[in-house]
Amino acid sequence: MIAILLAGGISLLVSLLGAPILIRWQHVHGIGQQIREDGPQGHITRAGTPTMGGIGIVAAVVVGYLTAHLGLHGVRLSIGTVVTRSGILAVAAVVGAAAIGLLDDWISVSRKRNLGLNKRWKFGLLLVLALCFGMAALHWSGINTHLSFTRYNYPGVQLGQWGWLLLAALVMTGTTNAVNFTDGLDGLASGAATFAFSTFVIIGYWQFRHLSIYGVHHSLDLALVAAALAGSCTGFLWWNASPARIFMGDTGALAIGGGMAALSLEMNLQLLLPVVAGLFVLVGLSVVVQILSFRLFHRRVFRMAPLHHHFELGGWPETTVIVRFWILAGICTALSLGIFYADFLRFGQAG
Repeated sequence: MIAILLAGGISLLVSLLGAPILIRWQHVHGIGQQIREDGPQGHITRAGTPTMGGIGIVAAVVVGYLTAHLGLHGVRLSIGTVVTRSGILAVAAVVGAAAIGLLDDWISVSRKRNLGLNKRWKFGLLLVLALCFGMAALHWSGINTHLSFTRYNYPGVQLGQWGWLLLAALVMTGTTNAVNFTDGLDGLASGAATFAFSTFVIIGYWQFRHLSIYGVHHSLDLALVAAALAGSCTGFLWWNASPARIFMGDTGALAIGGGMAALSLEMNLQLLLPVVAGLFVLVGLSVVVQILSFRLFHRRVFRMAPLHHHFELGGWPETTVIVRFWILAGICTALSLGIFYADFLRFGQAG
């Protein structure tokens, strides 16, 4: 528990103190966010706001995770707190996704237009990342290949290596894009992500305390990764809250999505992820529905997609949309933890 608190606290401080450095550096070099022309007109005033704040988020995650281990050097600990392959792989997924987002952000700001990587290139790179993560999880960290809701042994459908690799690709690409779509209002994605990662912290610690039931041998180390992500998102939110002093950009959005995907896959929570990240799923589905409806029926379901822009154009103030969406994220946290604990109460002793 001390290690978890240390990971979260250090990452929060690094993110909180690192964001102003990024803000000043981008102001000096004239780097700022480019705003999409077809977006809500109220967003035009945000043009020029420093972006790529995800650099600070990722740096905070790495520092928080490593410090949680190095800071406890020499203290007698349980085996669950050692650096594990699963923990390293989860952090690597965060860094890898952030690198793709950084490339996209840099192309956008260097060309001074709201167009970064081509969609096919971005999807292709995310797919490569997902497949690399999947192969490493299978052959390096020894992942369980069951399709799982709350634990692999109830219920658990054996996917095999190729089936699990396909699942990893779907989860990684889907989650990163869903978070990216949600990052459209000040503090919306970072606040909602804090709820989701806090859920993974609690579940990871619970899995560690009941190892015989869940069989996730590296769960405590994964809880450290989740705590570092939750802390970094919280610290970043201080500067990202409306009116935002800095945006996370694709660098942060893809990193957050990569972290969620990696944690859910390694904790055997693939089918619970849509509940944990329910807000991101809802926003992502709004984009899919809008595209399909327009292409098939030449009609739009929403005033504008993603979903938060629909409510903006409906007259909701931005802060109202953000707070109400945060409430939805909190409900998803409570629901997912309730489902997880209900399974433990019903089947835990039998597991």
